[in-house]
Amino acid sequence: MSRPGVRGSRRLLVLALAALALDYALWFHADKHLAAVLLVFVLPPLLLLPGVALDNAKAAFWAGVFGLFWFSHGVMVAWSRPAEAAFAWTALLLALVIVVSSSWPGLAGRFAGKRRR
Repeated sequence: MSRPGVRGSRRLLVLALAALALDYALWFHADKHLAAVLLVFVLPPLLLLPGVALDNAKAAFWAGVFGLFWFSHGVMVAWSRPAEAAFAWTALLLALVIVVSSSWPGLAGRFAGKRRR
């Protein structure tokens, strides 16, 4: 990917995935089912991280798909559990960043200005 905006979106996607994994790790650090939490919430963004960093389009696609689930989870928790709202809003916003930055190369290609004759 040679366009600067695409490289920037990949960097942002890597940072957002790392921040989301950290947010979930801090959020559930005292949970009695820590192994399950790590497996379900922390591991997926960490597994996608190297693929996105190596500019793998499939990893970026799956990050966007998972981002929709992370967004939904953040909305649900922010709405239903006020004590956990700060972590939920952070996850929700990071999920939005993940969805947009994983979609950016396709959007940039689709809406790039075409020369008219």
